[in-house]
Amino acid sequence: MNATAALATGDYLRTWRQRRHMSQLALALEAEISQRHLSFLESGRSAPSREMLLHLAERLDMPLRERNAMLLAAGFAPVYAERTLEDPAMVAARAAIELVLKGHEPFPALAIDRHWNLLAANAALGPMLAGVADRSLLEPPINVLRLSLHPEGLAPRIANLVEWRAHLLDRLRRQIAVTSDPVLADLLQELSAYPVNDTLAALDAGPPTDHGGVLVPLQLVTEAGLLSLISTTTVFGTPRDITLSELALEAFFPANAETAAILRRLRKDNSSAR
Repeated sequence: MNATAALATGDYLRTWRQRRHMSQLALALEAEISQRHLSFLESGRSAPSREMLLHLAERLDMPLRERNAMLLAAGFAPVYAERTLEDPAMVAARAAIELVLKGHEPFPALAIDRHWNLLAANAALGPMLAGVADRSLLEPPINVLRLSLHPEGLAPRIANLVEWRAHLLDRLRRQIAVTSDPVLADLLQELSAYPVNDTLAALDAGPPTDHGGVLVPLQLVTEAGLLSLISTTTVFGTPRDITLSELALEAFFPANAETAAILRRLRKDNSSAR
């Protein structure tokens, strides 16, 4: 490794250490190396081995995409593959995703990538998307945050828009803090600029649903009635592929008995229609 590569690698380590709000001493203790050695690595005075880079990346919880980039900067070959879900090697992963989504019915569930683009969804999501004014929002790639908060998307039908919008933007800000992804930063700027006029804000005039202060429900007005939903996010535990490491499954659960009944009735109606 030449001096330029060592310096570039050191910049990667320093940047991610600072993003994790760790001192050199804290990271050195976590990685079980000396602070002096870490300092030399960050300054480019020492060239790390491939194994040391992967060891430090693990301690820093770096995204797999960034680990590959750091290895390339150091002159090493990338370790983690990046394949689409259509790749034959992803058959098992794709089957697992479809199993989870289908098994969650009659409640909505979807799979999204690192930029919140829709990759897959179960049949229960369809009724939630009825009435979207701007149909271009439903053309692939569908960005679920844009679809949710756009004035001609779902926003006019979200009964607690101000609360839900703040929740989604906060999630996005935390994701940016972890990844420093410029695409997400641009998305945040776009979504933050969407108007929340008096008419939409007035939808929040009613008393908020009490979920103990730990949950923010999505309250969506549909032709079948008001849906009150809470969501959970699932990620793969130990992925070795970049696509899987960045994929998340969003599963919605009914927050009350009325919502559960509506969703079960919708599934029954859809089954009868087929």
